[in-house]
Amino acid sequence: MRRRIIRLILVTLYMMLFTLPAFAADTNFGQRVSGMAEVTGVRVSTEANKTRIVIDANKEVKFKAMSLGEPDRLVVDIPNAWLSPKLKKEYGVNSRFVGKARVAQFNPQTVRIVVESKVGKQNHKVFSLKGGPVAGRVVLDIGDLSGDTSGTKIDLPKSKPTPAPSTKPTTKPTPKPAAKPESKSENKPQDDVDGELAGITGLRGRKITIDPGHGGSDSGAIGPTGVMEKSVTLRVAQELRRLLVAEGASVYMTRETDTEVSPKGADASDIEELQARCDIPNQNGSDIFVSIHMDSFTNGAAKGTTGYYYSLGSKRSRELADKIRSGVIDQLGTQSRGTQSCNFYVVKHTDMPATLVEVAFISNPSEERLMNSEAGIKKAAQGIADGIADFFG
Repeated sequence: MRRRIIRLILVTLYMMLFTLPAFAADTNFGQRVSGMAEVTGVRVSTEANKTRIVIDANKEVKFKAMSLGEPDRLVVDIPNAWLSPKLKKEYGVNSRFVGKARVAQFNPQTVRIVVESKVGKQNHKVFSLKGGPVAGRVVLDIGDLSGDTSGTKIDLPKSKPTPAPSTKPTTKPTPKPAAKPESKSENKPQDDVDGELAGITGLRGRKITIDPGHGGSDSGAIGPTGVMEKSVTLRVAQELRRLLVAEGASVYMTRETDTEVSPKGADASDIEELQARCDIPNQNGSDIFVSIHMDSFTNGAAKGTTGYYYSLGSKRSRELADKIRSGVIDQLGTQSRGTQSCNFYVVKHTDMPATLVEVAFISNPSEERLMNSEAGIKKAAQGIADGIADFFG
């Protein structure tokens, strides 16, 4: 018996010897990257006069650029950043301007991008962009840039929102997409840069219908302090529209004010109201449909973000739901409640990839407080926009 106890102690010590370092490593990694930007995407596009490489991050970033010779290379360092393990480390561009591009964790605090240039040391520009569906972006242009007078680094102002025309449907709803916002830059208009960038973000020319849940006589769920679901969903939808329009998307809203969508207003049945929301994306030929809601439960401790899709609908609906759920969680820091199939009317009766996202629990005091704040609204919208950009990217 004594021998068996000694053997058990030795086995336990052996297991601890190998598991503790791994646990410590995970803890150290979490502490190290806390507060740092995560580099989440690398996108490449080649045009007639240049190759453009866009580095995406989940928050605004700075950069340092330098040119190296023999062979010619453009090197861009992004400090205070870490590289998502999901990303490829090498991109075979093989255009007449660029050979290969590589991205790596240069040191614990720096992500480095190295681009093999075929056009010499000086024929490049590197600049950052703020605003849009991706929180932080660094753009590398390599090629014949003689006609472009902008500098090596451009700090661009955030786009100013432009109200979209009314999209309240009639018997046959034909809402018009929101107009593109205007802004100015000292060297180059924001619209020009965003317009070029939209070609590779996958959002330019996309038709997107946003559905702020509830409205009018239907308040939706109500939080502990009286915050109404219909108000939160509309605020998130309006900010989301601004972000998407800035990237060149055509955005349709099922409602823009605190109202029902059906022409019958408060007299409409539940089915008539829901069908009116589906008619808008179906008739305008939207590429995707996103319905925004807040969750609720009798137990105020319930919390988190859930993505929903109709399993018998469009094949890409689950992908859309999953990416938007992930984007919201990345921005808000909410708990993931997974991506689940459902039978909700608005995702079942739309003809394109569709999702209903329950952003957070309005019945949870802390999440109600978060989603009633300007910061919470902007982060939720940014997260949905990030997911949409990832879906199309």
